[in-house]
Amino acid sequence: MPKLAVIDIGTNSIHLVLADILPDASFIILDRFKDMTRLGNGAFANKRLADEVMARGLEVLKTLVTLARNKGFDRVIAVATSAVREAENGGDFVAMILEELGLKVRVISGTEEARLTFLGVKHSIALPDGPTLIVDIGGGSVELIVGNREGMLHGVSLKLGAIRLAEHYLTKTPPSESMMRSLEQAVRSHLREVVTSFKINKFLSLIATSGMAGNIGEVIHLQRTGRPLPQHNLATVSLKDLRALEVELAESSVKARLAIPGLDPKRVDTLLPATVLLRCLLELSGLNELTLCDKAIREGVIYDFIVRHREGLKAEREIPDVRRRNVIRLARRCHAPEAHSLHVAMLALRLFDQTQRVHRLGPQERTWLEYAAILHDVGYLINPRQHHKHAYYLITHSDLTGLAAEEITVIATVARYHRRALPALKHEEFDRLTPRLQRVVKVLASLLRIADGLDRTHFSLVRNVRVQFGKQITIEVQLTGDAEMELWAAKNRADLFEQVFHRQVRFARVLMAADQS
Repeated sequence: MPKLAVIDIGTNSIHLVLADILPDASFIILDRFKDMTRLGNGAFANKRLADEVMARGLEVLKTLVTLARNKGFDRVIAVATSAVREAENGGDFVAMILEELGLKVRVISGTEEARLTFLGVKHSIALPDGPTLIVDIGGGSVELIVGNREGMLHGVSLKLGAIRLAEHYLTKTPPSESMMRSLEQAVRSHLREVVTSFKINKFLSLIATSGMAGNIGEVIHLQRTGRPLPQHNLATVSLKDLRALEVELAESSVKARLAIPGLDPKRVDTLLPATVLLRCLLELSGLNELTLCDKAIREGVIYDFIVRHREGLKAEREIPDVRRRNVIRLARRCHAPEAHSLHVAMLALRLFDQTQRVHRLGPQERTWLEYAAILHDVGYLINPRQHHKHAYYLITHSDLTGLAAEEITVIATVARYHRRALPALKHEEFDRLTPRLQRVVKVLASLLRIADGLDRTHFSLVRNVRVQFGKQITIEVQLTGDAEMELWAAKNRADLFEQVFHRQVRFARVLMAADQS
């Protein structure tokens, strides 16, 4: 199954999610890792990421990338949000990550953050037909989203993240009454402006996603029941309980907060502003409770990847070998006749196997022959005339990941000689090859020329071939119909084969039932 690792470089935490993508375009989360790195500490006041914070973040990322790759996750997508997005030296941090880890980080906008978060929520909770308000509380920003079963209607990013609010308004613990008033006025003012702009008469529900909201849910559930929250997803938190927790946090010292059952010690300074924000949002939306969701931006990135790469993932499942997959992808992109190309490849490989004791080439050269056969007709995309030469150009100028430059050159040269002129030193592409590879090209091209001739009409009339060595080489051709054109073409293409194997070739026909192979 295709594997995908997603790294979310947030203001508060850096997350890694490891997922297997399934054939039905769903996925399974295999593992999760998190480090509360607090990249955003001091970043919003100074407009810069501190050197020690970047160094710590880089170490965390190095550990997570190594972990992912050691587990076989070579495909890693990394996104960064508000702390990196807003810092004057955010670009330096991203460049440092690329240089030291080879990891390209995509710094996403607040609007894109909202879209990806909605994707994560939509595939985790069955949304109703009517408008639902979704909030994701991060360290630097808050995403407010309106959506329903059909899709996202509105998405806005606000600079109301919990770290930002704590640093700006709550400069001591416990905060003074004036600090709390200033915090509430700022939060309520921003939220009211945005919620009003949505022009929604009534929200059916409020969904809260993020580690911040989840921890609030854990604390309240423990206080109510004395038991840990069994499941975050779809758990509910009432407005009454939020108000009570807000009062408790606002009146508590750091030591008292740390004694609250379930409270994450790393959120000791950020849980209060997050609670205020959720409480204000419930009051403004006229709702009495919110629903927690345990999926957000990271899962949204996975769903977005699946949608964008659906065809590629399908091909990856069908053709696990990256080299063969990219060869077939190039053939399809060039609209080469796939049934013909694969049939020619099958015949060419059978000729290769049955002549191997003479040519003594190995598995690597066998693979090159198969790929050249699959690609031999891609040149038709440019022009049917001299399509063998156009095939050489297309193959050498395409991105065939997984194949070395020398391999691509050999494959392209074999395809170039599947018809017309024989390999010769006067041809620049052939002359550039080493003597060993020149021999390889001659052998493989000799087999491909006959195999291509044996499917001259593209009707797969030749089901099999059997090679017999004697004073001359007899190629027994097993047919399912009138294949005069195939035999004629194969005889006319046998010149290079006779040159390579130093014997004349005779074709013998054997008629077989159409359903035999």
